[in-house]
Amino acid sequence: MIKEIQLRILPEEAANEQALKTVLSRELALSVKDIHAVRILKRSIDARQRTIFVNLKVQVFIEEDPTEPAYQSVAYGDVSSGKPVVIVGAGPGGLFAALRAIELGLRPIVVERGKNVRERKKDIARISREHLVNPESNYSFGEGGAGAYSDGKLYTRSKKRGSVEKILNVFCQHGASPSILSDAHPHIGTDKLPRVIENMREQILRSGGEVHFETRMDRLIIRDNEVIGIETQTGETFMGPVILATGHSARDVYYYLYNAQIPIEAKGIAVGVRLEHPQQLIDQIQYHRKEGRGKYLPAAEYSFVTQVQGRGVYSFCMCPGGFVVPAASGPRQIVVNGMSPSTRGSYWANSGMVVEIRPEDYPELMKGQEMKVPADSPLALMAFQERLEELCWLNGNQRQTAPSQRMDDFIHKRLSADLPVTSYTPGVLSSPLHFWMPEFITHRLREGFCHFGKVSRGFLTNEALMIGVETRTSSPVRILRDKERLQHVTLRGLFPCGEGAGYAGGIVSAAIDGERCAEMVAELLK
Repeated sequence: MIKEIQLRILPEEAANEQALKTVLSRELALSVKDIHAVRILKRSIDARQRTIFVNLKVQVFIEEDPTEPAYQSVAYGDVSSGKPVVIVGAGPGGLFAALRAIELGLRPIVVERGKNVRERKKDIARISREHLVNPESNYSFGEGGAGAYSDGKLYTRSKKRGSVEKILNVFCQHGASPSILSDAHPHIGTDKLPRVIENMREQILRSGGEVHFETRMDRLIIRDNEVIGIETQTGETFMGPVILATGHSARDVYYYLYNAQIPIEAKGIAVGVRLEHPQQLIDQIQYHRKEGRGKYLPAAEYSFVTQVQGRGVYSFCMCPGGFVVPAASGPRQIVVNGMSPSTRGSYWANSGMVVEIRPEDYPELMKGQEMKVPADSPLALMAFQERLEELCWLNGNQRQTAPSQRMDDFIHKRLSADLPVTSYTPGVLSSPLHFWMPEFITHRLREGFCHFGKVSRGFLTNEALMIGVETRTSSPVRILRDKERLQHVTLRGLFPCGEGAGYAGGIVSAAIDGERCAEMVAELLK
């Protein structure tokens, strides 16, 4: 017999299966030995009151064992003789487009400018060790995309666009823990996600698809307003409809589209800093107790949002028990991002703290500086990103050393006399962020921090470190496409996809968009 039951129990009761069985035996008036297995369907933590509870929805297997896996598998057939579809980019948009294409009988040809997920790791290590950024292999470019080595969080609000459950099940099928199906904020972790990505690639190859690394798309092949393939820097051409899933940092792609007069538009972004606290402090604040999370609770998360002078100020990509990482994708840049391993066990918590920026804000952001592109250009906010990243690099002694400032010092516009120990391995140096970052951003961050400090006592502290700059929250450009067919508005056979095209905001939403684009390619090829 299988029963489903809702529980509201203490963290120590939810800590392991044996303790959970004891609770269930009491609830169901059964002997513990009659409960053969327990499968958690949903799990969340309620820390709103002094006593913390764990909310669970579980399946109880009474006098029988589970016969089905915790996740639903997808069958992938042989598509070696199927019609080709060219997929540019092997991030979540591209990988899930390729897997869905196989389901639909199409043969995916995946072209990725960076290296495979394991080789990327060596280039990423050189950024911290030698302050050298490989423009084709870094935290943004390479197999797995920007999410592979920057956290692997799977939480999304994009539930109307496609099946989140389908995406999570595919991750499980390729090696992710089934716990992502039940957790309120699912997370794979940067230590485990690379193997999942490798398994996806191996499935694509087993089914007859192709994957080409260190192969950058340089040009679309267009005939009679239809995209029929791509040319690459290797001299190779790949023919077929094109799913363009190049990610939010492929600025050369935006320049190419702009110069080729392929319609694109400026899109709003958010810009700010990485804010790093001791994780123990965040645990104490969020769990409302001096001992913090204790033995049975996970590293605490937070989420803040407010409005300051008509623009949103909010936390972004919060990484409990994580690290701040150097996410530049080219020379003369400092960009920071955050990540967490699966254990979320580091000393630090960090989050992007960013200010909403709209295309019409560009003149104010560039006040007193030379505007390299006109204010109405679709590349205007990208030009601002580039300028701010270069300014951060100049203030970081022209290395990957990140300009930083204590949080309370920033509020009071004073240079920090010293800096706390940080997770950012290339190193930090004291810098007046309040002085050289645009007032449009710093004023709103100050007001936002003061508000967050009031609603969450202890959050506004000089123990917290601001690390500059966080600019890659999303693409600054949207590649225009038809809402229904997902094809480019003027070019048949081109399917702008995922975060880089301006239609997604994270791993799961990009994966959903990848699947939808593959489905539209299948419709086109009918």
